[in-house]
Amino acid sequence: MSRPYVFGPTYAEMRSPETIPENLREAARVARSEDPLDPVNLFNLHWKDDLGNVMALVMPPQLTGVSTPIAVLTGQKFPTGAHKVGPAYSIVVEKQVHGEIRPGEHRLVFPSTGNFGIGGSWVGPRMGYESTVVLPEDMSRERFEKIKGYGGKIIKTRGSESNVKEIYDEVKRLREDPVNAIINQFAEFGNYRFHASITAAACEELAAQLERQSIGSGKVSAFVSAMGSSGTIGAGDTLKERFGTLIVGLEPIQCPTLYNVGFGAHRIEGIGDKHVTWVHNVMNMDALMCIDDLDTVRGMVLLQEGTETLVRDLGVSEEVAVRLVGTFGMSGVCNVLGAIKSVKHFGLGPDDLVVTVATDGYDRYPSVADWLATQEGPQTRERALRRVELFHRAGVDWIQDGTRQTRARWHNQKYFTWVEQQGKSVEALEEQRDQSFWKEQRGRVDGIDKGILAAR
Repeated sequence: MSRPYVFGPTYAEMRSPETIPENLREAARVARSEDPLDPVNLFNLHWKDDLGNVMALVMPPQLTGVSTPIAVLTGQKFPTGAHKVGPAYSIVVEKQVHGEIRPGEHRLVFPSTGNFGIGGSWVGPRMGYESTVVLPEDMSRERFEKIKGYGGKIIKTRGSESNVKEIYDEVKRLREDPVNAIINQFAEFGNYRFHASITAAACEELAAQLERQSIGSGKVSAFVSAMGSSGTIGAGDTLKERFGTLIVGLEPIQCPTLYNVGFGAHRIEGIGDKHVTWVHNVMNMDALMCIDDLDTVRGMVLLQEGTETLVRDLGVSEEVAVRLVGTFGMSGVCNVLGAIKSVKHFGLGPDDLVVTVATDGYDRYPSVADWLATQEGPQTRERALRRVELFHRAGVDWIQDGTRQTRARWHNQKYFTWVEQQGKSVEALEEQRDQSFWKEQRGRVDGIDKGILAAR
């Protein structure tokens, strides 16, 4: 039986939440802490705090070992505690605008390796749908708990973070039932549009915000992001158009898919999936860098448990060290390590600004920290100091520049997943070589907003 549609914010409102009607904005602000399951929290899908500032922190140079400021957008204040809830909403609301899905008639299926599925398990019920999340069985225990807590159902597939083919096989089976609507972050351009519009605008405002504090020169010199669904890295396209920003993608050494058509399992939940996603504009990427997965786990534990070491031994202010606690999951640490490598590789200086993202916080990974403790022992001062060196010694190894030939190879790798396995046409693939295709995708935002406002 059909139910009424629920429409949340427009792209413009997510980009500039101060434009949301005041009574609605205040209701969302209260619900954020008092009733996180209230649908009004859809109007908290943005990067800003209650004062209108972009939620971010600048990494202490004593830790990064470089003079270039590295700013990190933090996704913890999004509903569910991770920014992937934003793309989940964007894809769903676009499908509603186009009349492809309706509450009560469709069940939403979210293929995921974690945060997108958590976001989908939250978004679906808030908009009147049942949500089913398909994800690998070896993801962290906390991910499964959060999905269940938001009301989502779970289908576990074989393997770990990089076993996306197994997810697709299960989704193919589910698609046979017309009730199931597949919300595929790897292929739906609502994911790309959220970041090219919302995240890019947050980066631009952050650069201006920091310039007023005498940090950077008001522009984003480089945008660095690990690739999972490759939605987040889409923010770089808008920033490059605005500032000439360098775009740097990251993947695990243990699963170097773009680097050398590599494969393998790894521990950086959310980033490396043994395929090139449909929504990744690889033809605009300036460099690819690989990060060791164990370094991200060690770095995460350092930031979570090493406050005393950072303050006493490195001279980081206590205020800054305390802000690091709880802020970083493994992909966020991966992004910081990649940002340091980018500074060194491109020879950036103190007037430059590198921006990256902490997708989620530590709350999804205590079980992973426990695993590390069983492997290496608890974090002592000596171990913490060794883990600091992971940041200081991040070097210029495992890097590929985005030459014309390399970009063409990255693009061609899409063929195997999307044309051979998922039924996309060669013509559709070839359209993506031209930057006009991606600009046109970004340009659809205004029309979608008109549809949301008309329906709302």
